[in-house]
Parts: sequence; structure tokens; C-alpha cells
Amino acid sequence: MRLAPLSLVLVLLGTAACGGQSEPAADAQERIDVTVGFYPYEFVAQRVGGEDVTVTNLTQPGGEPHDLELSPRQVAQLQETDLVLYSRGFQPAVDEAVEQSAADRAFDVLTAVELREGAHEHEDEGEHADEGEHADEEADHAEEEGADPHVWLDPVRLSTIAGAVADQLAEISPERAGDFERRALELTAELKELDGELRTGLAGCRRTQIVTSHDAFGYLADTYGLEQVPLSGLSPEDEASPKRLAEVARYAKEQGVTTIFFEELVSPKVAESLAREVGAEAKALNPLEGPPAQGDYLTEMRANLQTLRTALDCP
Repeated sequence: MRLAPLSLVLVLLGTAACGGQSEPAADAQERIDVTVGFYPYEFVAQRVGGEDVTVTNLTQPGGEPHDLELSPRQVAQLQETDLVLYSRGFQPAVDEAVEQSAADRAFDVLTAVELREGAHEHEDEGEHADEGEHADEEADHAEEEGADPHVWLDPVRLSTIAGAVADQLAEISPERAGDFERRALELTAELKELDGELRTGLAGCRRTQIVTSHDAFGYLADTYGLEQVPLSGLSPEDEASPKRLAEVARYAKEQGVTTIFFEELVSPKVAESLAREVGAEAKALNPLEGPPAQGDYLTEMRANLQTLRTALDCP
């Protein structure tokens, strides 16, 4: 039997010994860790960052992002991440954690876009609401949280945020700036196409009023010529007062509203009760605060479009 040369044996043994301790792939080492507060910015970060990022969403699927409470592990993660994308004022727990441990690595996406005010307009007690002004005289309803953070429901604003996220990633990794910009432009093109579909699909509808469980769809309404009539304020935790419910019920009957919209992550009971009172249906309209069961932001916004077209009797 002929034995292998000693030098070859030593090489083979050395190779085997190193086999269990191989270094991780370079691209895995170089990925940028991005942490986001909730779904819309997870979608943007993944699309703009591509294979160059690892994205962690602090809000678990099915969770209500407004109510998020961070675990010690999540707080510790914020101290290690490369970039935090959040919406200041939307998730108090994230705001607090960012201020304490990640202020130098956090980007408030709301700073990239023009914001609308979320406050309702009010009239004197006893006056009938007219031309989109829906009164609620009670002080607890009159005081709103200020600027509306639901900017992602306007695809054009979301495309602006995508560009800003590309800039943030480029600051962290300048050598990949071109890749981030390219992906942001690709996403912008898709969002522009979605914007066109919404404009065409919501034009010339028989009705334009959308009665919603809370004030989440203001950007969608403002951008596409609709009139949002919310039962409560910017937070889904706000409860509509009996006076507000009576007022909206009266308005819905007068305008022939056929659908009362509620959100999938919030109890539909109030919307269902109002729908029964006015002879309408209660249907879900997704504010995209959490990931859709299937597809992504683009597919779910198109599903919202079809829901609205049916409810508003669009041609």
C-alpha cells in the first residue's frame, strides 16, 4: 500500500481543522443593521437597502404599533443598531428609547415630508356640520395630537421618504450610495405608478365621503379628492363620544353613506354598531400600520383602492 506524502497529509489535516472555523461571508459582515418602529418603514428599508441591510421591526406582526412596549432586549438592540427609522410622536416607547440610547443614529422620517394637521374643525353647539366640517363640541375630542403622522398612505410622500432613507444609508456606507439611490429610484417609480392608479380609480366616484373609525386616512383623502369623516382622533385608542357618534350617524344618513370603515388591528364594534344604525356595511380599510397577511405595501394599497371604489360607487 502506497502512503501519501507527509506534506500532503499535513495540508489536508490543516484544511480540516480550519473547516469548522471559517469566517462568515464578507457581505454578511458588512450588512447595515436597520431598526424600524413599524411596518411601512420596514418595507421602505428593505426595498432601498436590499441585500446590504438587515431590517428589524420593533412591532411584531398583529401588534398595534401605537401600543408598543419595548422589551429590555429591544432596548439593548437599539443601542447596537446602525440606523433607527421612526416616526416621532407615533410610538412613545420608541421615542423614549431613541432619546436615551440611539439619538445619534436615529432618523425621524416625518422630517422628510410636509405634514398635515390632524385637528378636526368644530362648530358651536347645535349647529349642523356642513361641507366637510364635522363638529364635536366636547373638549376631549377638540384637542388633537397635532401633525398627522400617517404619511405613508400618500405614495408620493412615501417615495420622498425612500429617497431620504437612501441618503441615511449612504452616510453609513458611502461606497454603496449608488446602490441605495438606484433602489430608491426603482421604488419611487413603483409608488408613482400606484399614485396614478389611485388618482384614476378614485376619480368621478358617486360619493366621496369615507367614514372611518379614527383619523388615519387624512393623507389618502386629501391627495385623492375624498372627504374623511373620522369618529375619533389620530390615535385608535381615542373613543368617540356619544355626541360625535350621533353627529356622524346623522351625516351618514343624509349623505347616503353605504360603508363604515374600521381597521384590522382595532376592534370593529363601534363601526359595526354605527353601520347597523345607518343601514350601511362595516368593512376593513387597511392603514398599513402592520404587515399585510399577503403581499406588501403596494398590493395592500391596491386592495384598499378596490374596497374604496366599491364603497364610493366609482365608475
